[in-house]
Amino acid sequence: MKKIALLLFLLNSAFLFAQKEVSGVVKDKTGNPLPGVNIVEKGTSNGVSTDFEGGFRIKVKEGAILVFSYVGFATIEKTASDQLSVTLDESNGQVLNDVVVVGSRNTKRTVVNSAVPIDVINVKEVTTQSGKIEINQLLQYVAPSFNANKQSGSDGADHVDPASLRGMGPDQTLVLINGKRRHQSSLINLFGTRGRGNTGTDLNAIPAASIKRIEILRDGASAQYGSDAIAGVINIVTNDNVDELTGSITYGAFNTHAKGDFLPGTPNTEGYRLDQHGNGNSYGKDQDFDGGSVRVAANYGTAIGTKGGFVNLTGEFLNKNKTLRPAYDFRKGFGDAEMRGVNLFANLAIPIADKTEFYAFGGSNFRDTDAYAFTRNDGERVVESVYPGGYTPRITSKINDNSVAAGIRTQSSGGWKFDLSNTFGMNKFQYDIKGTINASLEEKSPHEFDAGGHSLLQNTTNFDVSKNYDSVLNGLNIAFGTEFRVEKFEIFAGEEGSYTTYDTNGKPITDPTTQSAPIDPVSGNPRPGSSQGFPGYSPANEVNESRTNFSLYADGELDITDALMVSTAVRFENYSDFGSTVNGKLASRLKITDHINVRGSISTGFRAPSLAQIYYNLRFTNFNSSGATEVLLAPNNSPVTRAFGIDKLNEEKAANASLGFTASFGDFTATVDGYYIQVKDRIVLTGYFDASSLNLGVSEAQFFANGVDTSTHGLDLVLSWKKKFGSSQFGATLVGNINDMKIDKVKNGSLDEATFFGKREKAFLLASAPDNKFGLNLNYAFKKFDAGLAFTRFSKVVLVDYADEDDVYNPRLITDLTLGYQFTKSLKLSIGSNNLFNVYPTKQDEQGNTEAGGYWDAVQMGFSGAYYYARLGFNF
Repeated sequence: MKKIALLLFLLNSAFLFAQKEVSGVVKDKTGNPLPGVNIVEKGTSNGVSTDFEGGFRIKVKEGAILVFSYVGFATIEKTASDQLSVTLDESNGQVLNDVVVVGSRNTKRTVVNSAVPIDVINVKEVTTQSGKIEINQLLQYVAPSFNANKQSGSDGADHVDPASLRGMGPDQTLVLINGKRRHQSSLINLFGTRGRGNTGTDLNAIPAASIKRIEILRDGASAQYGSDAIAGVINIVTNDNVDELTGSITYGAFNTHAKGDFLPGTPNTEGYRLDQHGNGNSYGKDQDFDGGSVRVAANYGTAIGTKGGFVNLTGEFLNKNKTLRPAYDFRKGFGDAEMRGVNLFANLAIPIADKTEFYAFGGSNFRDTDAYAFTRNDGERVVESVYPGGYTPRITSKINDNSVAAGIRTQSSGGWKFDLSNTFGMNKFQYDIKGTINASLEEKSPHEFDAGGHSLLQNTTNFDVSKNYDSVLNGLNIAFGTEFRVEKFEIFAGEEGSYTTYDTNGKPITDPTTQSAPIDPVSGNPRPGSSQGFPGYSPANEVNESRTNFSLYADGELDITDALMVSTAVRFENYSDFGSTVNGKLASRLKITDHINVRGSISTGFRAPSLAQIYYNLRFTNFNSSGATEVLLAPNNSPVTRAFGIDKLNEEKAANASLGFTASFGDFTATVDGYYIQVKDRIVLTGYFDASSLNLGVSEAQFFANGVDTSTHGLDLVLSWKKKFGSSQFGATLVGNINDMKIDKVKNGSLDEATFFGKREKAFLLASAPDNKFGLNLNYAFKKFDAGLAFTRFSKVVLVDYADEDDVYNPRLITDLTLGYQFTKSLKLSIGSNNLFNVYPTKQDEQGNTEAGGYWDAVQMGFSGAYYYARLGFNF
């Protein structure tokens, strides 16, 4: 017995002797400790995590290899030694080996081995190396086929930027938050804007500081996710980090000195100031900068319990002033809108049993905005005694955007994963018109009106099931589920003076045969009613409509061999207002070598007409260079619409195909993908038809219709290189998109094509799909210093103005520069400029014939010139 005990003692001693205790610390490249880094002895389940100070201690076998991994950082391996000092590098902005949520329901699928093109944008990295303060503008410069526009004189579109993928409409891209469908804005784009007749999702309602990464699926995905996913899917993944307070304070302003051969005098030297009603140039003679903006953002997470629960909170405040740029008479208000906003977001998960957790996320966004409307000049039905020389009304809005999602996900002992969730979202848009007038009241008119507004509610319930079978060939993943969605759209009326025409006695006109409005002495026509700049919604415009949608889907991914993978999906949808659709998708990826993959897909898709497109209606005064006309935008279900032969709106139908490859050679990665998108029955906003004979009290009418068929083909590319030389680190990323859209057919029936969807309307649609965009982003870091230099080239854009002439915007190259220095582990200062060389779009005519009435339309590069900024980032 003593011999056995002695033998056991010797064996145990030998084992202890063979083990080695390793300790050390893990930091990022700036020297900040990284808590929560996973450290595993390679080939075993032996592992630990770093503490709050980045420290760790682990016992391993002699000669063991340790694997260090952390979300958002490149995984590295180190040979065990007594003391280790480990530095992790943040993953490149275009991460090609991250596991992704969008595009596949296989939890093992990464970007590099997916069958479809996916961009992964590291938002923390992008926001610290750029002066962009809104999500749309961030993505505009880092995602190849993403396009967004700042608007001016475009009513609600000045407050919510339209954005799109691959030249499609803003409503043909589906947006998800943590894999759950995001509600759209209640705004429908009407005037002077890309995406005319479309509703989109307001990405700027989501605070950038709350976002961990953004996944962009650039491929048709209606068979996987349902309506709106014709061009692709944008999935926003929110922060889940704990025990860390991060944030920034940013201030910036625009250079007011526009280059070019403008008329004598510029806004900053001419000295126009606001009149008593808030119109005119608000800047004095010494104003060299405008559009000043302050953004304060903070994010903090804390653990809940000891089993991985957490809550992560974000707060963001933005105060941004207007910009004012030259117009043909320097009285025109033209430029970016003023904005004050508060953004809150929360993300949490709480384990409630083994392999079961409750999760929830949501946010609230409030924005108070102030934007220019179209200038009213001499002779355009202006009351001279009130506004001598003309005036520019202002559209102010209060936007409330709220959302909350909650669910339970669990995994059974057999490996089945279940996810039951409910997502609620609501967007409300309230208009207040200032510096305006109801001309039929003449001098007695108020100069500010509550014009009413609109709202959209969406509630989505999902039940999703999936399982991975490792034993079927080289791996099979199956998924299926169901979705039930309720949508509700409302238009609510404003105050009486915002929509009413009054007679000479100041009484609302109810009987045109006995009552008449005051006569304009210049034109000899009756003065128009309603608030100028934006007419109020009347009780006749009010809408309260809803619908439901039910869907079933199934998809599967099969790795036939290590080299060959195929995936397929099918989805059935039924809408209560227009019927059912069935869509399918087939995709595949073939590994040619260890470094090169070829991939492709074919699919069908659809987009249901939005409730706004079906029911939106408005009576308004349309101003252009030749004067003013009264127009009725009739709802799709109205007798007026039917009288013109416009049919009931049906879904848009799409066919998608893509073929591309990925390559990865050490520090260099590349993705190149060609695509083809055919859309039939695209919903458009028609031109103005003569309605003077219909006794509607207006001169013209327009409608929403399934009006055109289009086909688009193009190429996306992302080339990325990152290399470390001693203490220096270099990075270069080239992103590009080549795009060509054709209007195959105008479906005008018996109506005149030039009026139904004429030259101007066609130009607006095609301008949403610019010919190309290329961006070269260069980064350098040395110890505590880093720098970024970006060149973005926007291609030519051609629009048609009110004089029926082409407005040609030549290609432009925009340069951005940022310089950063890490003063301490917790504080970093960055300074820089967007559009460093103050480049402006090509100047157009001086007669105000452009859509917004100034020198320029809204084009991809923007029209406010150079922006200079400083940002103090903190991390505790």
